[in-house]
Amino acid sequence: MSATTGIRIRRLRLVGVDRNYDVDFTDGGDVRRLSVISGAFSSGKTAVLEFVAYGLGAKRHPRHPEVMRKVRASLLEVELSGVPHVIERAVGEPSTTAFVRKGRLDEPSTTTAERRRIDPAGHAESLSTLLLSHCGLEGVQLREAPTSSESRTDPLSFRDLMWLTFLTNERVADKNFLFENSYMRKHKLRQVVDVVFAVHDDRRVEIGSRIKELENRLGRSRSELTTARSFVEEQNTASTGAQTRLDVERKLADITRELEAIDAQARAATDFATQLRARHNSAAQEAQSATAVLRDHQTQLARMLPLRAQYADDLLKLGMLAQAKHLFDPLRVRTCPACLQPLQETPHTDGGQCSLCHHPVEVSSGSATNLGSAAARAVRPEDQLDVAAETRATKARLKAITTYIEELEQSLGSAERRAVDAAAEEQRMAKALDEATEPVVSTFLSARDELHRRQMQANRQLDEFDTAARLEEALEKRAAKVAQQESQLQHLRDELESLGDAAADRDHVLREISKRYARLLTEWHYPKLSMPHIADDLTPHVRGEPYQEASSGARTLITLAWQLAVFEVAVEKGAAHPGFLMIDSPQKNLGHGRTRDSLIADAVSIEDFYRFLRQWLDDHSDTAQVIIADNSPPAEAEGDVIVQYSRDEEHPPYGLVEDEIG
Repeated sequence: MSATTGIRIRRLRLVGVDRNYDVDFTDGGDVRRLSVISGAFSSGKTAVLEFVAYGLGAKRHPRHPEVMRKVRASLLEVELSGVPHVIERAVGEPSTTAFVRKGRLDEPSTTTAERRRIDPAGHAESLSTLLLSHCGLEGVQLREAPTSSESRTDPLSFRDLMWLTFLTNERVADKNFLFENSYMRKHKLRQVVDVVFAVHDDRRVEIGSRIKELENRLGRSRSELTTARSFVEEQNTASTGAQTRLDVERKLADITRELEAIDAQARAATDFATQLRARHNSAAQEAQSATAVLRDHQTQLARMLPLRAQYADDLLKLGMLAQAKHLFDPLRVRTCPACLQPLQETPHTDGGQCSLCHHPVEVSSGSATNLGSAAARAVRPEDQLDVAAETRATKARLKAITTYIEELEQSLGSAERRAVDAAAEEQRMAKALDEATEPVVSTFLSARDELHRRQMQANRQLDEFDTAARLEEALEKRAAKVAQQESQLQHLRDELESLGDAAADRDHVLREISKRYARLLTEWHYPKLSMPHIADDLTPHVRGEPYQEASSGARTLITLAWQLAVFEVAVEKGAAHPGFLMIDSPQKNLGHGRTRDSLIADAVSIEDFYRFLRQWLDDHSDTAQVIIADNSPPAEAEGDVIVQYSRDEEHPPYGLVEDEIG
């Protein structure tokens, strides 16, 4: 991939609820050749790489608690064939669409974002198709059974290509590094490598099929471009005429200045009516106050009349209660019921008999012996209502309410007259103000109406220019699409003409990758190195054994060497590789954690890994980019560390989501 093709990672931005979280892979505006993300365990290093992969179409993103709480969207700024683009995807539930626009993160968008679906990857409007088109792999089909010409095919996905661009922590030192536990994935990986280096068996048929498909797409794109150009020309002719947008903007500015001048003249010409305005405002306030007083009087009167009726009714009830006490006295016996003469003493029990009728009375312990006191106990003095006192109090309250109502009724008439007079005075003042200012103001109203008409006309013209600009933008997109498809078509035709023997070419590529693999292990001082090579099925070998037989630390070096060998050879040969590589945890089993392989770790210097990688990048800095997540990179790589997460509140940044320090 040349400097103007492929994909480069520029910046990652996680859009949060309260703030954003950025990771910058550039230096002075240019993409860094080597970017190292350093820091403690569980601080977000791997999440950075995974969010980059998510921006490039991965199905899932990191779901750490701090991410789910704080992050709402992921923005990835990339260079696609040298042109900056921003890819946006929602965070939370993995999104099924991405929005792609030209430009950079901190620059205002000048184009409309395109909606790109994630699945199916082979759709013409998918994100995968867009990314593959910038790698020269758009429309590639992979056979489900590579040895059968009748096999069904599936479109190549950019996620398949990520196997060669992202060495995850799980694959480093894994015994299924090449997906040996999955037959289909293993064969698909081999097909991806063959396609990247253009050495697959049926490449002539496959390239011919891609040329035919691209010719059909190009024909449709050219037809759409021609139709769009005709439409834009008609719209521009009808809407803009001989005027330019600058002319209309100048006209609109002149109209705005004239309106401001007329407003100033109108204010100056009507200053004489300041006293009339003050008098009108005073009259309006007086009218409002009088209306409020009148409304208050009416409300109070409406409330007091029912209350007065209620007290009068209570007074009547108290009178009836007083009369009832004289007519009925069921609780006291003061007159003999036989002769109707007053009793000399209160009836009581005497020797177990009633003193009034001499009837035997059973007296229980604690019971009263005085019949009168028993009757009196039925209604105690403190429970009896003092009718006279209640009557006096009710009469006093009724008198007070009646007096207040009479005062309200007397003042109501004057309040009504005051409200009517105040309203009339306000209307008179308003009329006087209108009569004084109308001859002056009307002179300016007609001029303002004309200026407003011209202003609306200018705004409509600006809207037409904006519409024309959007049409031109869409036209440029279609033209760029046609140019891109023409370039891809010519590239495929050139590739078809230069095809040689696929088997021989594949053998040559494998030899180059195998030699680079052996050279890397040698440079890294792999202990007791012998017979390092990569077999036809891409399996790396050391000491005559496949990599699965090596120790954990050795497998780390082997997987790193395999991934870098494929990457470096692809870049050097200008293969259809995106041109970037992400590596997670290159020191796994070499000095971190409980699974440390002491034999390999003691023999291998991680400084050698970084030193020889930088030397290679110095020769290919315009065509390659490497991003590494490493817990503790050596001093050799200090100048390449772009961010270091501490997991220490006193030494920010704490982690990728900086303000989550729990």
